[in-house]
Amino acid sequence: MPSTNTFSSYGSVTKTFHWLTALLIFTALPLGWIANDLAHAIYDPSVPTTEDDIAQAARLFSLHKTVGVTVFFIALARILWAVIQTKPGLLNADNKPEAFAAETVHWMLYASLVLVPATGWLHHAAAEGFAPILWPFGQNLPFVPKSPELAEVTAGLHWMFIWVLAGSLALHIAGAIKHHVIDKDSTLRRMLPGQSDAPEPPKQHHSSVPAVAALAVWLAVLTGGWFIGVFSDHSTATTDTAELTEVQSDWQVRDGNLSITITQLGSPVTGSFSDWTAAIAFEDPAEPGLAGTVDVTIGITSLSLGTVTSQAMGADFFNSEQFPTAQFKADIYKTDTGYEARGPLTIRDKSMDVVLPFALDLQDNTATVSGQLELNRMDFDVGTSQPTEESLGFGVVVSVDLTAERQE
Repeated sequence: MPSTNTFSSYGSVTKTFHWLTALLIFTALPLGWIANDLAHAIYDPSVPTTEDDIAQAARLFSLHKTVGVTVFFIALARILWAVIQTKPGLLNADNKPEAFAAETVHWMLYASLVLVPATGWLHHAAAEGFAPILWPFGQNLPFVPKSPELAEVTAGLHWMFIWVLAGSLALHIAGAIKHHVIDKDSTLRRMLPGQSDAPEPPKQHHSSVPAVAALAVWLAVLTGGWFIGVFSDHSTATTDTAELTEVQSDWQVRDGNLSITITQLGSPVTGSFSDWTAAIAFEDPAEPGLAGTVDVTIGITSLSLGTVTSQAMGADFFNSEQFPTAQFKADIYKTDTGYEARGPLTIRDKSMDVVLPFALDLQDNTATVSGQLELNRMDFDVGTSQPTEESLGFGVVVSVDLTAERQE
């Protein structure tokens, strides 16, 4: 069997691409479907889940993503090969409506095979957390920032394009069966392995109209998705997100970032709190000793932690419905090597004395602070349903960076 196409038959390379793509697609789709169902159960507080459930969902998502990325590269190679090959003629070219439908579906399939994995990959790169792609080339993409908004849009596109792919596949398979069972022609047989006995197709002219029709379908899908709210912001928290009341402070925070980094499935995931207040009293002493106080209140529901934000709010983790804030009340000390904030940190109903070392750059009435400490989530009963580090590490790194100005 020749490796290249002719006007009447497909070559071995095209057939390999076709059946390899089919195998990968029919592997990726059920993997994604089952993993998504597991994830919904994990995020639903009314459904009891275990660490094994989370690990299982992560494994399935990782396999789904890895197969999807493989489909992306196989599809690109398949399209490039098709561009330089003779296109076998349609055996039913005399049936104009059917030929038009067949070519339109082919265009939709080719686009789907690229767009579905591409949007899934973009969503993965833009989101923080959950299941990694199983390969050694990293999890990010150049020029794709970590962005909840971008992750939301690409997730919506991925969902819509999957349905286009599924519909196109169904039409493609139905057409092949119709040719084989009803028409009894060689359309399906000439794509099977081995030499086919397909007759010479009738002479025909390949029009660009089916490609335009496929584009119109894609535009209709995008428009429909817009109208049903696929691209709306669904990231609102499930609990009360009332803003914290401003506090009186000798030093007013003008710019700041309070973040946490967890280790999920061996990879770091960073999120930040958008709502927190700090009442600071500070006078830099000439010698090491007490330098002031700080009282920090953190709005737990303001945390954005990528794909696991909702899960982090649940009863087994921060339990934000019952404990909407965390608090750190500390004395500030100047040491021989720098500065430290020492005092109790309260998360949920657990308090523990901690020490936050920080660097201070004091210029007149402007102070720039940068500090970091590591906590053990188990000390605060966070994630007790995951008593090992198989899915979620014990260590949580808290980082604070802020600029504050002295109030006159």
